[in-house]
Amino acid sequence: MIPKSRRKRISKAPVLPAQPNKKRGPKPRAIVEFPEPNSTMWGDRDIFHEALALHMERHGDTAWHLHKAIIGPKDRIDRKTIVHWVAGTKVPRSVTSLEILSRIETRYRLPAGYFAAKLPHTGRAGSGHTKLGEMSVAERRRMAWHLPNDFDRRPLRERREILDWVRKVIISGATDYRRYQAMAMRQRYALRFPDLNNIRPQVPVEPAEEFDLGELDDIELELVSTSRDAPRALAEEVAHLIQFKTATLTEIGYQRNGVWNEQTALQKVDHLGLLFGALAASPDGAVAGLGVPLAKLSVALLVFPAVWDWYVRWRERRRGFFTIWEVNMVQLGLAMTRADTGWLRQRPDLAHRLRQIPGLVSEADIQAAQSDWDGVCEAFYSHGMVRAKEIQRVAKVHRDTFEPIMVELEADSPIGEYRRIAEEIVRLMPSAGRYPRPAAEAMRSLLLIRLGLHLGIRQRNMRELLLCPRGGTPRSERQLEAQRCDELRWSTKEKGWEVLIPAAAFKNANSSFFAKRPYRLLLPDVGDLYRFIDRYIRIHRPVLLNGAPDPGNFFVKTVKSTSREAAYSQSAFYEAWRLTIQRYGIFNPYTKRGAIEGLLPHGPHNVRDVLATHILKETGSYEQAGYAIQDTADVVAQHYGRFLPENKIALAAKVINQVWAVA
Repeated sequence: MIPKSRRKRISKAPVLPAQPNKKRGPKPRAIVEFPEPNSTMWGDRDIFHEALALHMERHGDTAWHLHKAIIGPKDRIDRKTIVHWVAGTKVPRSVTSLEILSRIETRYRLPAGYFAAKLPHTGRAGSGHTKLGEMSVAERRRMAWHLPNDFDRRPLRERREILDWVRKVIISGATDYRRYQAMAMRQRYALRFPDLNNIRPQVPVEPAEEFDLGELDDIELELVSTSRDAPRALAEEVAHLIQFKTATLTEIGYQRNGVWNEQTALQKVDHLGLLFGALAASPDGAVAGLGVPLAKLSVALLVFPAVWDWYVRWRERRRGFFTIWEVNMVQLGLAMTRADTGWLRQRPDLAHRLRQIPGLVSEADIQAAQSDWDGVCEAFYSHGMVRAKEIQRVAKVHRDTFEPIMVELEADSPIGEYRRIAEEIVRLMPSAGRYPRPAAEAMRSLLLIRLGLHLGIRQRNMRELLLCPRGGTPRSERQLEAQRCDELRWSTKEKGWEVLIPAAAFKNANSSFFAKRPYRLLLPDVGDLYRFIDRYIRIHRPVLLNGAPDPGNFFVKTVKSTSREAAYSQSAFYEAWRLTIQRYGIFNPYTKRGAIEGLLPHGPHNVRDVLATHILKETGSYEQAGYAIQDTADVVAQHYGRFLPENKIALAAKVINQVWAVA
């Protein structure tokens, strides 16, 4: 062991200051706000990712350098996002991504919206709006389609202005009737009659055939204010009324005048639900009903004039004036109490279900009904005839069917104006390869408009249109008549798509227009119609079905995980058409989308007004206008054609002026 004295002291090496690591490679380029392009001559590109790559190359930018130049410390856009944009695997869609795209346009001194105009249409609304205030998720989703991409960057005043315009014009429709309808739907008061087919009326009956009322829950959009089920006794009475008016053969011991089809029966049930719902509604609530206990409700109440007077006056207070709707309701009461053939007139047993209602039905009224049912019915019949005439004299039109499409009806070519909606859908059609579901929904919207303009049929016939694809065996006329449906099939003889509708499938089947003959129309191959139909059947319709059972209808809903039912209901089909008009029909001054300025949301029935008015302006013939919508000249003159005196004068002047042109 070496003594400590002889050990050599080993000095530690001096600690040198740390030297900075030198990065290998070229020094990073400095960030320049507006880099100069290396070439002033360049050819524009129509495709977004090609145009972006072109301008990045012109300015010497890589994805990394461009990202560093435009992204701030609070932005959450990854560099790989720009890489995907340049490669064409992704496109900007969110509000944040479109803001970054705007910065790139500014950096390269390009016009505002240069890159955005080259983006493929996705068929989806922009996502990521943060300044919509307190809105539900559903309302945000509904609003997003109609908002400009720079909505969040606009001043508060402009944002409020845009939201007010969208709510007023696009969502609600901006008409008095739409505002009344929105109020009525919020106040639920009507009684519903569920599953009437399973209710056995107490009166023994032997109907000639079973009548299926399974679709009674598929009610009109205006009458969805159902609140609660009707009491069983009342439901039994209504079930017998429906059975009486819809059976093929009259029940033994009863007489009737006329038969209701399914749609008429559905409508009458809805109207009775509103009447009894108003009677049962609380007088202290927003509905301000009469507060009659459900147990006291009976169809027998409709033989008393006081009940009808209360109801029509209640509707006048609610709406502000009388309409033809109240006249039709009183006429329903008249039909039920008519001598010999009225259903209520032939049910004196219902008098025993009457109960006293203070201020409306007294004990003396009940005793009179039980002792002289025919006399009470006759007294109401006389009263109702007078009331119907009095109301009809002062009734006003609340739901002007022409109002939403007035801008088109006033045009020289109403069909030409409406066709612009189809052209707008084609312009905004998404890529089927990149966005299969939005593309399928857009193609369905396009064919809704196109077939509506070519056929001019009612909503139900459009909704129930069956499909027989090429190579399939079309249904016979007898099969379609039994189903009361129409069919789109390929005609090998005519080499084209044709629509066959038996007369029984029409609402006005007994009209002189049909003379019990079927409706057959060969669709014209104009405007790529056949190509659109073929692509819809082959590509888009399977996407919409999404593996769900095929109902066989040409138009099917978008089947999602929440609903596997592909067939349209009445209200769902109406909403599909209305959504098409909201997205593609109404011109939006903030997004520059939409075809027609001044148009308002509407349903498929308005296409018939467009067709009839167009033909009237071209020919002046109500009869020819009726040919386009499968109806008579009188019906066109009363309900569909808007043929004003100045239109008639202009048509006559055209003929007269030809003489002077020749001279």
